[in-house]
Amino acid sequence: MTDVTQLEQRISVAMDRIERGLGAMAEQAPAVDASGADAGALETQLEEERFANAQLEERVKALKDRQDTKIKELETRVSAQRDQMAALDTELQRLRASSADMREVNAQLRAAASEGVAEPELINRAMMAEVEALSAQRASESAEVDAILKELKPLIEEA
Repeated sequence: MTDVTQLEQRISVAMDRIERGLGAMAEQAPAVDASGADAGALETQLEEERFANAQLEERVKALKDRQDTKIKELETRVSAQRDQMAALDTELQRLRASSADMREVNAQLRAAASEGVAEPELINRAMMAEVEALSAQRASESAEVDAILKELKPLIEEA
């Protein structure tokens, strides 16, 4: 960003020099001899300044294009990270829900065991809740690994 600002300042300085040169040329117009040598020198300087100005404008344009490309890349990365975080959050919510269900079923199973009653339905629910909790935990860990790999991939490619 500072390169763009510096180039803009340089362009402004060049334009000021051109303006001063044209002003000086207008003031010296009566002093120009018949050969037009002074006018030719000023015209050469003006062309040099135009050329330098064009070069600076090209550099500013290239910097702006590069900056715009970098911004688009960063926006894409932010969007991808946002999607990853949403997937990870979904899996964490699933894990929390299955853990809460497992705690509830286990409490019911403990209550039934303390009463000396064996309820096959509660045992079955407890096993299903545990399987769901393990499945949710695995999905959550998988989402975390995917997020980490997506962050490491660009670093590995750079190396």
